[in-house]
Amino acid sequence: MSLTIILIAFSTFISTLAGGYVALKNKKHINRILGYTAGVLLGVVAFELLPEIFDILQNIHASPTGAMIALVCGFLALHIVEKSILIHHTKDEDYPVHKHPHVGVASAVALIGHSLLDGIGIGLAFQASTAIGVAVAIAVIAHDFTDGLNTVNLMLVNKNKTTKTIVFLVLDALAPVVGALSTMLFSIPDNLLVIYLGFFTGFLLYIGSSEILPEAHSKNSSYKTIMLTVLGVVFMYLISLTA
Repeated sequence: MSLTIILIAFSTFISTLAGGYVALKNKKHINRILGYTAGVLLGVVAFELLPEIFDILQNIHASPTGAMIALVCGFLALHIVEKSILIHHTKDEDYPVHKHPHVGVASAVALIGHSLLDGIGIGLAFQASTAIGVAVAIAVIAHDFTDGLNTVNLMLVNKNKTTKTIVFLVLDALAPVVGALSTMLFSIPDNLLVIYLGFFTGFLLYIGSSEILPEAHSKNSSYKTIMLTVLGVVFMYLISLTA
């Protein structure tokens, strides 16, 4: 299991760097990749995380209320953080004062913290089961590509130098690795694990619906992008059948 987590952690590192590289070079057709990624996240929530949460609740004879509150908290926590420090691409013509290097750095730091939680999510998902761990890992690896994109874009749009941008890209790539490996040092009981899985489910719901999908359709909405989102959902459904 430890070797699996190490390999997956390395994959998140590569995915984040790849996203950053694409952002540094060009973003042609990236909307289709983002559309597919959103579908993958939705599929992980619907076919892996929620069923696992309810299975654990059934085994420990607990009410779903706590897990559902955690889900809402996860969704709202990321919403509040992102809107507070401008992680989302701001309409710069409406907010020209926000184009300062320190805003890009603050946003990148928040993304690094976000990526750290992604890595912890992978490790704790493996504590629930291997199938859940693999499903969450697929979602996080797909999502980390967009994290790399966003880190670079937010640094550059706020007038940071390319060398400084690359430093923050590498830090963002390392964050999920650190998070995933840290969970090899501790474990949590089922009654707390189900709360965390609920929180992480809300986290992924927000990322997919409020971050990635709007970005996928922000400049070039098309039926191809929509179909790729559906394909991402179907992919995760098929993965859930083999788990």
